[in-house]
Amino acid sequence: MKRILTLVFVSALGGLLTLGGYKLFVEQDTQKESLAVEQIEDTPIYVPTNTSPILNSTAVTPSFVEAAEKSIDAVVHVKNTAVVSGRYTMEDLFFGRSSQRQQIGTGSGVIISPTGYIVTNNHVIKNATEISITLNNNKVYTAELVGTDEGTDIALLKIEADEELPFMAFGDSDNAKVGEWVLAVGNPFNLNSTVTAGIISAKSRDLSGKNLQSFIQTDAAVNPGNSGGALVNTNGDLIGINTAISSRDGSYIGYSFAVPSNITRKIVNDIMEYGNVQNGILGVVGEALNSKAAERRGIDITEGFYVSEVTEDTGADKAGIQSGDIIQKLDDVKINKFSDLSGYLKTRSPGDIVSVTLHRDGDKKIVPVTLLRKNMTIIPIIGSVKNATEKELKKNNLEYGVKITDLVDDKEFESYWKENGVDEGSIITRINGQKLYTINDVEEAIKKRSYNQTFQIEILNKEGEKVVYNFR
Repeated sequence: MKRILTLVFVSALGGLLTLGGYKLFVEQDTQKESLAVEQIEDTPIYVPTNTSPILNSTAVTPSFVEAAEKSIDAVVHVKNTAVVSGRYTMEDLFFGRSSQRQQIGTGSGVIISPTGYIVTNNHVIKNATEISITLNNNKVYTAELVGTDEGTDIALLKIEADEELPFMAFGDSDNAKVGEWVLAVGNPFNLNSTVTAGIISAKSRDLSGKNLQSFIQTDAAVNPGNSGGALVNTNGDLIGINTAISSRDGSYIGYSFAVPSNITRKIVNDIMEYGNVQNGILGVVGEALNSKAAERRGIDITEGFYVSEVTEDTGADKAGIQSGDIIQKLDDVKINKFSDLSGYLKTRSPGDIVSVTLHRDGDKKIVPVTLLRKNMTIIPIIGSVKNATEKELKKNNLEYGVKITDLVDDKEFESYWKENGVDEGSIITRINGQKLYTINDVEEAIKKRSYNQTFQIEILNKEGEKVVYNFR
């Protein structure tokens, strides 16, 4: 019995010692661990704001207020009244009425001088019998058409105001960068003074597929009525004239296109000084390089303009540019595609000297080239023509005329001309009665011809006979 009581006492004492040890050591450590975890969870983590651009909202949200204030009063509403021929209706026939109707078109324009010169798109005012301009202060003026250039879709208007007008200064579109913020200012759907924002998506964009255009592409919303309005950078400078949109239904779906300001400024200056556009030509024929073109040519350069042919008596010919050269820069403008080259040349004039950086046989060369006046154009049905020299005119006892250089690439028409004694070297003297002294006269005569007008061409054939041909 005594022995049993001793075992119970020892067991109880061992349990007390174990419980005491647990309380003293294990539970205290557990509490410390719980407190430590709780403290970590409750302690805030501070991140310095100057090292976290995500938290600094002002760094990524530009303000367009100043640019909008500079431009909004200089952008005007343009209304074009034109007379168009529609289909005859039964009422027209019954009452003997004309099918001609008045048609109203609207768009935008940009005042570029305090004296009232306004730039817009040619398609905004085409065939207009009356052009009305409404300023942002609701004053209305009748505009005079000073001149147009269909190739770039630019037109110049003039209004007479009693006071100096707010205007926009041309910016340098060559310095505009892809990703740069821009504003489109205009009058979409007759909603005056509308400002939208976006970025420059691409430059030197050609929509025609014929290497004729060099647009600035943006994702600023542009809709019908914005045509002729301003594309503005964040400084409030005019860097483009909004001209076209990419659309399936006629409304904006994500991309818009503007004629660069450097091209616009050159067109405007030419119209003011000469009445038409003076194009300076380099004198090269070729193609833009890519991997396929480079492989076909047997070269390892995939960027630049490959010169396949140099036109005789042009600036490129006189400067020594050769077939096989690869043009990589004009002045400071990098050339990756043909629209880069053609777009930059549209900003230059005959007589300008352009620094051409080219690659030849593994070497880099910089060649100064003097741009010359365009001396060749195309006449439908006939082919390519160029200015005739004094010697060629004197030889044929002529005072004016242009020379056929290549007959049209059409077997039927080519054989027709040759059967009638007309070939390369023949001289064309008149189109629709207009004397042809230069190719500028050719282009003007073709432009004047109405859609249904007979196409009358006077040619001195190889037998020295002046023959008149009429085509419909």
